[in-house]
Amino acid sequence: MTYHFKNIIVRKPNKSIQNALSSQNINPVYKNILEEHTSYLKTISALGLKINILDPLEDFPDSIFVEDPALIYRSTCIVLNPGNKTRNGEKSIIKKEMQQFFNNILSVEKGFVEGGDVLNINQDHFIIGISNRTNKVGAENLSKLLQSLGASVKICETPKNVLHFKSECSFIDDDVILVSSNMAQIEYLKSNYKLIKLPIGEEGAANTLRINDKLLIPYGFNKAEEILSNKYSIIKIKVDEISKIDAGLSCMSLRW
Repeated sequence: MTYHFKNIIVRKPNKSIQNALSSQNINPVYKNILEEHTSYLKTISALGLKINILDPLEDFPDSIFVEDPALIYRSTCIVLNPGNKTRNGEKSIIKKEMQQFFNNILSVEKGFVEGGDVLNINQDHFIIGISNRTNKVGAENLSKLLQSLGASVKICETPKNVLHFKSECSFIDDDVILVSSNMAQIEYLKSNYKLIKLPIGEEGAANTLRINDKLLIPYGFNKAEEILSNKYSIIKIKVDEISKIDAGLSCMSLRW
């Protein structure tokens, strides 16, 4: 199943993260980022996953977010093609790093696509969102690679006011997707999945991370916690500093 994991890849925070991309034009504090990342790793370690830590990349301020330049599907790693010029160079570095974990490595050569726009459903199905970071050519080329590996793919439009497709949605159970009110308007999601819709104002809680029998959610969203704790075993993680640069729980790791 999509949320059953044994291994995880993270990247140690870089001091240059204070210059990371932010739609809010906020500069995070490195010390606070480091504290949040350390807490993130402690939580994941307690869940029994093997943690693999990559070296920090000071030349790439957003490089802590390893989910964007790479995608793992079964025993294959697909190197993606981030669209922003400050991130595009990450792909060549992570391609070399992934060789220690995967024998089969493919690459998206045309168009732009980031992992934050790729939602894996029930292991063998993927939804790719067209966004400011992922264009149609990139989505179509990633789709071809995934289909060649046996997966099915649906390409959707991410709402204009949402940065990444997964910024405001996450797969949390069999055919169940947690969504913000923005993402709840996507017809494909409404027609094919059971949606748990969060209240307006709690959009940040839609980016959760299901790991085995636990659901990791960000601190500070009381209504989301109340809704989800009725069915799921919740672990709350602080992501206040990370959220200043438009990131959440899923962005900081690759899992398989």
